[in-house]
Amino acid sequence: MIRILPDQLVNQIAAGEVIERPAAVVKELVENSLDAGARRIEVDLERGGLGLVRVRDDGAGIEPAQMALAFERHATSKIKSLDDLERVASLGFRGEALPSILSVSRLRMTSRRSGAGHAWTLGGEGVLFARQPVPAAHPPGTSIEVRDLFFNTPARRKFLKSEATEFRHAQNALDRIALSRFDVGFALRHNQRRVRDLAPADGAPARRARVASICGEDFIAQAVEIDESRMGMRLHGWVGLPSFARSQADLQFFYVNGRLVRDRLPGFALRRAFADVMHSAHHPAYVLYLELDPAGVDVNVHPQKTEVRFRDGGRVHDMLFGAVHQLLRGVRPQPEQHRVMLIPPPASASPERASPAYPRQASGLATDLRAIPAVAEAAAVYARTETAPLAVTDKAANAAPDEAPLGHALAQLHGVYILAQNRQGLVVVDAHAAHERVLYERMKHQLDGGGIPAQGLLMPQSVTLHEDEADALEARKAELYRYGIDFDRAGPGSVRVRAVPPLLDPAQVEALIRGLVRDDERREAVSHFGEAIEAQYRVLADVACKAAIKANRRLTLPEMDALLRDMERTELAGQCNHGRPTWVQLGIDALDRLFLRGR
Repeated sequence: MIRILPDQLVNQIAAGEVIERPAAVVKELVENSLDAGARRIEVDLERGGLGLVRVRDDGAGIEPAQMALAFERHATSKIKSLDDLERVASLGFRGEALPSILSVSRLRMTSRRSGAGHAWTLGGEGVLFARQPVPAAHPPGTSIEVRDLFFNTPARRKFLKSEATEFRHAQNALDRIALSRFDVGFALRHNQRRVRDLAPADGAPARRARVASICGEDFIAQAVEIDESRMGMRLHGWVGLPSFARSQADLQFFYVNGRLVRDRLPGFALRRAFADVMHSAHHPAYVLYLELDPAGVDVNVHPQKTEVRFRDGGRVHDMLFGAVHQLLRGVRPQPEQHRVMLIPPPASASPERASPAYPRQASGLATDLRAIPAVAEAAAVYARTETAPLAVTDKAANAAPDEAPLGHALAQLHGVYILAQNRQGLVVVDAHAAHERVLYERMKHQLDGGGIPAQGLLMPQSVTLHEDEADALEARKAELYRYGIDFDRAGPGSVRVRAVPPLLDPAQVEALIRGLVRDDERREAVSHFGEAIEAQYRVLADVACKAAIKANRRLTLPEMDALLRDMERTELAGQCNHGRPTWVQLGIDALDRLFLRGR
């Protein structure tokens, strides 16, 4: 028998989609306050939100005749027609939150319109007590109290965590909203204890301070700002430097037209932008805001509105990848971004030893993804250190510390680290990691400029393959020649290699060819163009790693200075191709404190 479900049961089913825990109540009510034009929002929690969630705002308030209507399903003041739905800009528009919350809690709403003589209140337990509100005392704005969440659905309460865990989720929900609305003040109290009190953040310093209070001082100290407009979209916010990469994706905030979303497309594009400077097991950190025409994004695809669908996902991907990729490539070695403080700095530093501020430099060379030529994969490629000497120039040898961010080389430590002096103090460089990045970027530019030069072998080398492998390799002969690889077909199942890139050890020719065969197999398994490009570029990273300066290779001071100058000119020089830092800065203040100078 088919039955029409009663309204309360329908609301409880909807609550299962929208209201998972107290944090969801905080999110829905705070978003309603923002849509009401609130400039300050106060949230009170008891027992992690299980006992009480109270949200008070100074917004426009609700007319008494409209209060009962707010608890009807699909009742909303945000949209009136299909056109409104397609261009929705408000946060709450489904009209499900209030009836869903009421169906599983003891709720009371009190609201006063600006200019009204008094407020009105309405409440219920599972359902409204009455349709008509009664007078109450309340300042202009609205308060909603939600007590004893899931009191009438005990099975739902069993799935909740401890009070501490539920409070942490609720605090995170408020923090995520606070990062999207700098013009609004937020306060949070838990069990009568003040936890957050954020004043409206007017101006860049105040916004940075709010981000620091939520994401941590370390993040804002190691982040660069971005503000790019292209293709009818604007991307702005903060991107953590690769050196701030994290072991989990816990510091990623991405907003679309002010709404926090967790969508695969932005996540993939941003991760790809970090591919050259971050280990595959790490995650970038960012607080980013994408603004575009509301008609270009569908936010009505998820009950909690945390997922969106872009009408032109390709353009959005290109915008995000291109802007962040170019930003990262424009960051050059700057001591303020790689400072290591072994001991906290003193309360006040002497003026003559204050570190100068280094402004973010303009973006350097950047290559658009669809303009990158394909690069052959060659696993297990080894190159001789001797074939990758450091170019020493008079300018590099004579550079003064005050003229270059990384200063002037002093010595080499344990055959691994370069010690240099600059204006800030001591620079420590991992010679292998730094040289690896320099070689990698150099090879990429060679490819972009026409191809890697080939070096003929004194004796061509034959490599035996399966016949189908030799066929596939021969089909790529013209392409591989651009990478400095030249060969002929020597038989049904063999090829004769005549030339390889100058960095490659001839003893590794067979490994190179077999790596190219594996690349053909991988290409067939990779369908996404961007992923294929990344797989192909990994071979350059491997070649650079094997060709870079090895441990215990003694360098002269001019050679060390040459590497420092190369780093300053090289894009993404702060990290090697595997995401490790290439250098750190020990400030003079930190060194003074280590030796108790000035005490």
